[in-house]
Amino acid sequence: MADVFISYARADKARVAPLVKAIEAKGWSVWWDPEISPGKEFDDEIDQELQDARAVLVVWTPTSVASRWVRGEARDGAERGILVPVRFDQARLPIDVRAIHTTELDDWHGDAASSALHDCLKALETTIAQSRAARAPATTADSQHARPGGDAKHFSVCVLPFTNMSGDPEQEYFSDGITEDITTDLSKVSALTVTASNSAFKYKGTHPDIQQVARELQVTHVLEGSVRKAGGRIRVNAQLIDGATNGHVWAERYDRDASDIFAIQDELSQAIVKALKLKLLPGEKRAIQHRGTENIDAYNLYLMARQAYVSSQETDARNAHTIVRLCTRVTEIDPRYAQAWALMAVGYRALDEAEGGGTAKAMQAVDRALELNPKLAEAYAVKAALLQANGDADAAEAEVATALKLDPDSYEVNRAAGRLNYLRHQFENAARFYEKAAAQIESDINSVSMLISAYTVLKDPAGVRRAAELGVKRSDAILARDQNNSGVLLYSAYALAALGESERAKARMDHALLIDPDNFNMRYNFACALSVHLDDKEAALRMLAPLFETVTDAFLPFMRADPDLDLVRADPRYVAMLAAAEARLAAEAKTNTAGVASATAGADQHG
Repeated sequence: MADVFISYARADKARVAPLVKAIEAKGWSVWWDPEISPGKEFDDEIDQELQDARAVLVVWTPTSVASRWVRGEARDGAERGILVPVRFDQARLPIDVRAIHTTELDDWHGDAASSALHDCLKALETTIAQSRAARAPATTADSQHARPGGDAKHFSVCVLPFTNMSGDPEQEYFSDGITEDITTDLSKVSALTVTASNSAFKYKGTHPDIQQVARELQVTHVLEGSVRKAGGRIRVNAQLIDGATNGHVWAERYDRDASDIFAIQDELSQAIVKALKLKLLPGEKRAIQHRGTENIDAYNLYLMARQAYVSSQETDARNAHTIVRLCTRVTEIDPRYAQAWALMAVGYRALDEAEGGGTAKAMQAVDRALELNPKLAEAYAVKAALLQANGDADAAEAEVATALKLDPDSYEVNRAAGRLNYLRHQFENAARFYEKAAAQIESDINSVSMLISAYTVLKDPAGVRRAAELGVKRSDAILARDQNNSGVLLYSAYALAALGESERAKARMDHALLIDPDNFNMRYNFACALSVHLDDKEAALRMLAPLFETVTDAFLPFMRADPDLDLVRADPRYVAMLAAAEARLAAEAKTNTAGVASATAGADQHG
């Protein structure tokens, strides 16, 4: 039994082979080219494989459209809800499958980073997961989720990003946080398949057709809603919509005191379960009600800190201080809020790279997080970054693997995995994780910027352009309301440079440097843009010169290895600046060691 049955015309075999290779690279089994002679056995084997498959991928071409076998296999897949169609050469689709979203692959050309291929693989992933869940046998009477009359049916839901109706763009972090929490709650219901946040968040800021969303993500239902938070009150509107009929299955408005947000989320999740006539098991109910905190003030400050992390560069000292301050206050309010301790560790790690001082405080915070919640994926992710900074790459990789196993869809985990792989020069893996992180949160420009760099190293111009255009789009949306945001100007300039728009890129660099001339992180990224995208060695070296005078021992290894600086790496001036920085840091380390030894000796004398 194969995961994917591929239906195609034999004349298109050469075109289909690279697609098979891409699918198998994801670890799925494929049935597509049986080496047996036509006849009864041939027909029986095709029928058996078709019925056993978890997804039916139909490759539409002008040739396959004319094949009654391919059309029949497509109808079978569509009737069972497992059809994933792709198309070449603008083939005219059979009328009975035109309503199903079809991925266009004319511009694919075997590119592993193609967005079209990504969409196809994502559709297959969703379909395979739903098929596996639907076929999973019930082990106890308590695990059977049946509709009235005993007619079992499996449901799947996409939670669209809740709209921020507060009239304040700064409240976006709150509506996004609620969306993610509801997604997490519903994913704990075993009878329900929930689309990952990174797939749902691509619709953020749009007004999509619900039935189209259901077709694209292959879900039975879509949840959409809005959040208004003002004056100590909160209003949440939500509606569950049938993806096939576009009819409302359930709708509710919650108008409460802001401190009731957790109760609202619990009620909303349980109302959806009830509306779909599913049975919520006792363990699942407890899992939904279990949260990192029950204190609304702690929750709100945590979401603010998380937004600061999402919108910042990895070594932005100002944002790092903000994260630490906010999370320190959160843990004063609720000392048992594990997620806040993990995020505090992220802030301390960034401070080590920006200002030095070591990772001790970060490790203490992450250890506290894991003590409170040994299954917190985000804590393992930041611990991996700390181990990487301390030179233990193998241990870091093991921690990332644990984090991905615990929560493969976590934004923090995918961003950490992307960074780890980037630092280890495993750029294909880095791109894959950064793609997933960037798709989850609309305001994340950091992951987009790292994607540009990864695709540049991979010599993937299509990937570079796609990521750079997304970077410009996201940056411009923020600059439209805050034109002096130096951090966003940084991202914008880098993306414009990647697109070859040198004049606009340099104009934004000049603007940002007037606002924040001593920002280490900004100058470093401008040097990268000048080196790798604008081919301006002299300007890149001038931009780097003052940085070597203050670079920390935590960040210097990154400067040594960053592929964005390949243009200047062999230049004698760069080599000299690097050597001077290494000598300065060695002298400082020697002085610090001597100071510690002296202090210890003094303590012994007075003991």
